[in-house]
Amino acid sequence: MYVSPVHLGLASRVLNHGGVIAYPTEAVWGVGCDPWHADAVFRLLMIKQRPWQKGLIIVAADMKQIEPLLGNLNHAQLAKLEMSWPGPVSWVLPDTEGWVPEWTRGEHSSVAVRLSNHPLVHGLCRRFGRPIISTSANLAGEEPARTKQRLSAMVASRLDYIVPGETQGLEQPSVIRDILTDKVFRA
Repeated sequence: MYVSPVHLGLASRVLNHGGVIAYPTEAVWGVGCDPWHADAVFRLLMIKQRPWQKGLIIVAADMKQIEPLLGNLNHAQLAKLEMSWPGPVSWVLPDTEGWVPEWTRGEHSSVAVRLSNHPLVHGLCRRFGRPIISTSANLAGEEPARTKQRLSAMVASRLDYIVPGETQGLEQPSVIRDILTDKVFRA
């Protein structure tokens, strides 16, 4: 899949200025912003009509981008990550140092993280230089958009940029598992 450096540059610029974007992921269209930019995160939550307390997934290009979250994991836990990443598995990792801000983590002392194998998502995180938020591009409780054309008009009209591309066609959004307990939050 070809990923336009022009579109990655535009999206990265929007993210750097506190904007909110939409982009294709493995199974659905996502919306994202800079997890460390409070105004951007609260705007994204307002667009989705999602309470901040639930927390949000962040997606990264590689393990180096999430290194502060890996320091307290043992070898077996790190091996689980390495075996499933990059790919459509989001792991809930403890954030004992509070590296990810509360407005992104929600009420939790942990954060869900994914290293995507989607070339556009990977390229976007690499170009931006750090993780971004990855949550479905729909109003809370509605069906997620599987194509750009299915983006909710209410969501799309409030975004700063929509990155052209296609999903990878997976049937379901990423699995969400807890690294400490192996509990599955979303199959």
